[in-house]
Amino acid sequence: MTTTIIVTGATGYIAKHIIKSALEKGYKVVGTVRTSAKGEQVKKLFSNPAFEYEVVESLEQPGAFDKALEAHPETSAFLHAASSVIMNPTDPEKETLLPAVEGTKNALRDVHEHGRNVKHFVLTSSYIANVNFSDPQSTATEDTWNVLKWEDAIANPSFAYPVSKTYAEKAAWEFVEKEKPQFSLTTANPAYVLGPQAYEEDAKDTLNLSAELISSLLKLKQGDDVPQTAGPAVDVRDVAKAQLDVLENEKLAGKRLLLVGYFFSQQLALDLINKHYPELHLPVGDPATALNGKDEGISRYNVAKTQELLGYDFVGFEGSILDLVKQYQENN
Repeated sequence: MTTTIIVTGATGYIAKHIIKSALEKGYKVVGTVRTSAKGEQVKKLFSNPAFEYEVVESLEQPGAFDKALEAHPETSAFLHAASSVIMNPTDPEKETLLPAVEGTKNALRDVHEHGRNVKHFVLTSSYIANVNFSDPQSTATEDTWNVLKWEDAIANPSFAYPVSKTYAEKAAWEFVEKEKPQFSLTTANPAYVLGPQAYEEDAKDTLNLSAELISSLLKLKQGDDVPQTAGPAVDVRDVAKAQLDVLENEKLAGKRLLLVGYFFSQQLALDLINKHYPELHLPVGDPATALNGKDEGISRYNVAKTQELLGYDFVGFEGSILDLVKQYQENN
């Protein structure tokens, strides 16, 4: 019998990879979207009779997922990948904090009440929920937490995203502890997510926030300053694979998976692009001062526990960056 899974936020970068891989594995996939127009768009993109969509206009509304769950009572896994990413909101509480936390709580509550056959709930959290910003020398692991508070995000909107991810994930673990639902919870906590789009059609023009960190380098002109964003990163294909592995590997139930494959900086990425695409005549920047992850505080991480649980090697820096660049070059 075909296994049915629900993936929320089906138009997203990570979600599309999850859905594409799930369809290839033979799952029936129900994706949630905010409008029927977006639903038709992704249905055409996936082009597979095993995919259908349900419209969920607002994640924050109580009972947001009731209809989707009732329409598909056979659903055995719920992968909550939907999330709004507003990095510097005008109103942090209204635009970022409440949607993330309430959206997560609603999904858990709805699955608990209406997903009678759901065995696995997988939440896309973030590496940033594991980083202790108060101690630059600390090492992020599967057991560490971000210590920023709700009021920190209200006072400084640039903290809204990390606080929203942290509070949403904590709310999920608290729900499971208190309600003892019929499903297990696993969180996937990826660092910067890079790598190619799931479909060529999505590799045109402006990419999603993290992939744009790399594709934007291809637009640099001689004399331009090279941006210096850097940090731990992971290939999007590994993020999708890890989440689907939860459905097939009981050892992953109840775990926080800290997903980091490599360290990246925009300068290191530019060095790699210049090596493989000299014909683009991009600026050189300053390779000698490239951040390399050895000295940067928030770049310390230990993912040994996750690697042991998953049991496979992640895509490396070169493969992730070059696959993204190749795809972007071919479609623009």
